[in-house]
Amino acid sequence: MRIIDHHIAGSAGSSTRTGPTSEARTGDVFDPNTGQIQATVKLGDQAVLDAAVAAAQKAQPAWAATNPQRRARVMFNFKALVEKNMDELAHLLSSEHGKVIADSKGDIQRGLEVIEFACGIPHVLKGEYTQGAGPGIDVYSMRQPLGIGAGITPFNFPAMIPLWMSGIALATGNAFILKPSERDPSVPVRLGELFREAGLPEGIFQVVHGDKEMVDAILDHPGIAAVSFVGSSDIAHYVYSRGVAAGKRVQAMGGAKNHGIVMPDADLDQVVADLSGAAFGSAGERCMALPVVVPVGEKTAIALREKLIPAIHALRVGVSTDKDAHYGPVVNAAHKQRIENWIQTGVDEGAELVVDGRGFELQGHEKGFFIGPSLFDHVTTDMSAYKEEIFGPVLQIVRADDFEHALRLPSEHQYGNGVAIFTRNGHAAREFAARVNVGMVGINVPIPVPVAYHSFGGWKRSAFGDTNQHGMEGVRFWTKVKTVTQRWPDGGVGDAANAFVIPTMG
Repeated sequence: MRIIDHHIAGSAGSSTRTGPTSEARTGDVFDPNTGQIQATVKLGDQAVLDAAVAAAQKAQPAWAATNPQRRARVMFNFKALVEKNMDELAHLLSSEHGKVIADSKGDIQRGLEVIEFACGIPHVLKGEYTQGAGPGIDVYSMRQPLGIGAGITPFNFPAMIPLWMSGIALATGNAFILKPSERDPSVPVRLGELFREAGLPEGIFQVVHGDKEMVDAILDHPGIAAVSFVGSSDIAHYVYSRGVAAGKRVQAMGGAKNHGIVMPDADLDQVVADLSGAAFGSAGERCMALPVVVPVGEKTAIALREKLIPAIHALRVGVSTDKDAHYGPVVNAAHKQRIENWIQTGVDEGAELVVDGRGFELQGHEKGFFIGPSLFDHVTTDMSAYKEEIFGPVLQIVRADDFEHALRLPSEHQYGNGVAIFTRNGHAAREFAARVNVGMVGINVPIPVPVAYHSFGGWKRSAFGDTNQHGMEGVRFWTKVKTVTQRWPDGGVGDAANAFVIPTMG
């Protein structure tokens, strides 16, 4: 049985290896395609985290003192190594998560785009300077690293989200400790190995595995200055509250219930093609999936439904290595059951189940964690299945009377991560983008994840904290500003009468 160990500086078992299990607590890592246990992961405790923090504290000052160009070169080297090992990483990711290989490569590539941004860190770390702010006085500012940061990441993007967090944290001079999901931990460990191969000093990027015990240890540890989190909203709120109470800087991204508004003038063939990928790609296990479609007007709703049904029936569910599959299995049996329970809840609440994905079995993989695509119609806002995040291949139709009704639906929902509008009308799109109460907006773009040099972050219960992921927002999160006011006397004596008055530059 393969054992996935921590990737900690100085540890003899710092990577994935094969051998007998130890007395330490472990978790099962499944192959979602077969339903079989393929590995065990060691679940760490306070002692494991203490060792990682100690190694980071030892290594970080020298890394912070390394000039930005040299730190950027490590990022360049790492990017090249990940690209060289893309096939290996994608297959490893798919084997534990279940997403198809092409989707796994997209997961890795979106993370690499933040690494590309981090390669330009010498430019974005430049401070501000004012010459002659007062008589003989200059003022300048600099951005300095926080020290040690930590990332707590979810199962659905085991490469992208760790790279979103670590790329900026490392490039700005911090050490970084990653606690990935214990459901699919192998790719994060492999990324740690590639960082070392790229020239990152030992102790600067480390991986610790664990469950709530490790999360609490990270949130409470006095040696960790900042924590970045992505996961469900309830846990995000917990992480934010506990981390801030411990004096840390925290950004905690939560759940989502993204809406797609379909105006009467939209190209419905394009909308259906977009919805097929946005709602069902990666088995719906994305915080930027599009699980709610809102046709505006009864005529639009009828036409959209007629086009959606055959498109959904045409979707191919297959194993991760099936090149023709649109999506693969969900991550484990418990999550499959959770999705099926939500489908039943929708039925019990009175929604019309147009396509039922339950009971799907793939020949030869009957024990795999597969679930077919589902479609609900006549979903209403009082239904819990609408209010909560299902995180599976389930699309819900919520019909809107007019534009204002459609605008209110995402604006009044508890989540505010992403939203999209499909229309040919520029005025409607502009009005919607300006008024909707959601953090990320797509106009004829179904999954509006910003490019790496912009920032990612939702509103309301989709995000806790004041700073978004990656881009300049990421640089601000992982650094602190120091401002220096300097004067070089010319040898004369200053005005002693004004020595006790607060200085001004006027």
